[in-house]
Amino acid sequence: MPSFPQPGSLTLCEINRDLITVESISDDQAKETYGKILGVVFSPIPFQLEYPASPSPDRGVRPPVKGLSGLLKAVSYGPLKSLLGANDVKLLTHVDLRCVSWHQKKDILAFVSARNQVTIRDYGDSGEGKDPCILMNDLQREVKLLEWRPNAGKTLSVACKGGICIWSASYPGNTACVRPGVISGSLSRGSGVRWTLVDFLRSHDDEQISALSWSPDGRYPKWPYALTSASHESSSFTIWDVAQGVGTPIRRGLGSISLLKWSPTGDYFFAAKFDGTFYLWETNTWTSEPWSSTSGLVTGASWDPDGRMILIAFSESLTLGSIHFATKPPSLDAHLLPVELPELKSLTNSGGIEKIAWDASGERLAVSYKDGNELYKGLIAIYDVKRATLITPSLIGFIRGPGDDTKPLTFSFHDKYKQGPLLSVCWSSGVCITYPLVIRSHLPS
Repeated sequence: MPSFPQPGSLTLCEINRDLITVESISDDQAKETYGKILGVVFSPIPFQLEYPASPSPDRGVRPPVKGLSGLLKAVSYGPLKSLLGANDVKLLTHVDLRCVSWHQKKDILAFVSARNQVTIRDYGDSGEGKDPCILMNDLQREVKLLEWRPNAGKTLSVACKGGICIWSASYPGNTACVRPGVISGSLSRGSGVRWTLVDFLRSHDDEQISALSWSPDGRYPKWPYALTSASHESSSFTIWDVAQGVGTPIRRGLGSISLLKWSPTGDYFFAAKFDGTFYLWETNTWTSEPWSSTSGLVTGASWDPDGRMILIAFSESLTLGSIHFATKPPSLDAHLLPVELPELKSLTNSGGIEKIAWDASGERLAVSYKDGNELYKGLIAIYDVKRATLITPSLIGFIRGPGDDTKPLTFSFHDKYKQGPLLSVCWSSGVCITYPLVIRSHLPS
């Protein structure tokens, strides 16, 4: 039977298909469960959702939350729309906002923690007890998503209103190089590392960047160090040569793009639109094939580790789609197969999927869903995935976050550990929690 966290309990981690629950999260409990296996504890990170400056007549001021125990019992006061502009809420409801991102090779987590700011927490190098670092700058307005640059040290791209902020770590005696004309600045606490805004890639007509994806190895033959971005306000997407700070628009009638995803090998590129259509591109000649959905908008997409298949979620369905390429790149010959999640329908009574995340090994899949019945509302379903000719997911159980009526705002996997991936979730109760999914607790010596 799938693991179910009872109301009032909190999920701590997975140990070999068993989702461990506790009454309250503490570092001591974490050390006794997954800490002795991984050698590190991932303490929760509080953040402040944004609220009106003055309370409305029917809504009081949010009381301060002090201490970890108080934080994990806090009531949810605001949904994700508090991080979005009023005009964006309706349009961006189904966007896969990647607001939390792990560095590919280091234990460094970044997430959107307020309308105009990003929080970075470094758990590496005996990082327990370190204060998070807050990234702020006048150029960084209306942050929507972020992503670490592959194979390039500590460099983070942040999508916002008017363009993309590029941040790099600076150390004593090794200061990051800032492009001329960029006004840098950051707010840093409790760490020898300072983060410097080294570049700002300006979008056309001050457009809001709402989709972002790096090429997998950090570069592309025609556009070195390629970063791809798009805006729901634009009719194209842009491939940036970050080294030169120059963007090349790809104009193929692709208005209102909601999601971009490079494949792990860089051979393919996925783009989804707000009208329910999506495109598969091959990146050798940049030709594409259009697809259309009868199950609502694309709410999430994730490539398999080999880049030969992509898993897609839709807003009006609890069935995923997997697109398999029949031949090698650059062929676009592919077919779509359904991936059923029958327990999700029978248990939750939800009408569609909000977000998905698939870890790089292909072994764990996380799924959040719309609404649902009172018992299962606001949970994240965790699946064990087998990959052969077909994708076969098996429901392990559900993750419950802190607070009453809380829901997952965004989540992402970290794939560094041999014992299994980490799943980091930003909850609407104002805390980012990392859940180790320990698949191999007893490794051969």
